[in-house]
Amino acid sequence: MDILLLGSPGAGKGTQGAILAERLGLPKFATGDLLRDAVKRGTPVGLKARAVMEAGQLVSDDIILGVVREELAKPEARNGVIFDGVVRTVPQAEGVTSLLKELGRQIDRVLFFDVPDREILTRIEKRRGIEGRADDDPAAVATRLKAYREQTAPVLDWYRARAGVELIPAVGRIDQIAAKVQALLGR
Repeated sequence: MDILLLGSPGAGKGTQGAILAERLGLPKFATGDLLRDAVKRGTPVGLKARAVMEAGQLVSDDIILGVVREELAKPEARNGVIFDGVVRTVPQAEGVTSLLKELGRQIDRVLFFDVPDREILTRIEKRRGIEGRADDDPAAVATRLKAYREQTAPVLDWYRARAGVELIPAVGRIDQIAAKVQALLGR
């Protein structure tokens, strides 16, 4: 089963994706993790990604899709994956759809974690205090939310028109949200 998780930064995709991956016994693909791993392993796509990242630029859709292709080729991904925010642009959505089609697969479920902006800001501020992430400062968060609205939000409409999107009201305790996901998926 291939499941795509969508939502703004701080919506809980990473947390819920990890819970879901463990429960279903599937690998979780998160863009940053995939890129760091490809760079560490020195794959051809990883080397391209490192050059772009070291230059302080955004990694292109082609590089993201190259990393996803590499990961989908691994034996542990043959029964499906949890895509944790991997699809961030419409070209990436089209590319992932094509990659899966080559394998005789498709995105089976698209889950959108719906969280009001006020809650997102509270969560990210809390995470910043706990984890000390440099990308969680207020200016960086504002930039990420703006990029999300401009680039990633259209992906939601793209999937609504093709595969359907299931909305998860993602406010509450982690276990409550996980229970909503489990009830929606039936497992």
